[in-house]
Amino acid sequence: MVVHPTPSTLDLSLVTLFAGWAMADEIQRRLTADGLGEPRFNDGLVFQHVLAGPLSISALAERMGVTQQAASKAVADLERRGLLRREPDPADARTRLLHLTETAERAVEGARKHRAALEKELTAEFGEERIADAKTLLAGVLGRYGEVEAIRGRRVLPPR
Repeated sequence: MVVHPTPSTLDLSLVTLFAGWAMADEIQRRLTADGLGEPRFNDGLVFQHVLAGPLSISALAERMGVTQQAASKAVADLERRGLLRREPDPADARTRLLHLTETAERAVEGARKHRAALEKELTAEFGEERIADAKTLLAGVLGRYGEVEAIRGRRVLPPR
């Protein structure tokens, strides 16, 4: 039996953060069990931008709100791990565009599948109404602090 903390003793910002980390860790554990390597949370931050279509490292850095150096470092790691590849831009041979590899595409599909399964499991345990209420509350918190568009654009990063 799972023991749940007493809600009155929890700080909302921390319990939200830790719950998100716990769910992300569970998804990563399931992806690893599926044989999709050892995915990292930050991989998904890059993947979300490349999924929309091939883009340059400069464009990736801009979309993520990081320096070109930071984006280059992340891309080099993802290339080394076989998750990204660079190909010449057909419109400008000097520019190389980032593409997801088949392995990365399988990881993205696996993560989507596991997020849906996790939500279904939580709904079965806690009920549809409580899950809907939690989503409403958290979306409201994001809206209150002006982060809704940043979430849509996948630009929210942990505080520096």
